[in-house]
Amino acid sequence: MTLAERFGVNLRRVRRRAGISQSELALMTEMHRTGIWMLESGKRAPRLDTLVKLVSALQCPADELVEGMRWKPDFKTYGEWEVTDPGARL
Repeated sequence: MTLAERFGVNLRRVRRRAGISQSELALMTEMHRTGIWMLESGKRAPRLDTLVKLVSALQCPADELVEGMRWKPDFKTYGEWEVTDPGARL
């Protein structure tokens, strides 16, 4: 699973819990509904300004949208992203 896919799973879960459609979220964030779909389907990762808009519209902490994603630094070589399964808890 990629970072974008994991973000999409998190976004869909939080949006549905809030009882908001993709179209409604698009209006609230001044985005196109297709942009919301691309985020939820893992086709696109959000920019920082998009993350802030989503957090504000959904009234959730940012960590809910980035749950399951972690950067693992390594001082000897390059670090790497760690992405956990949506069903697993960190």
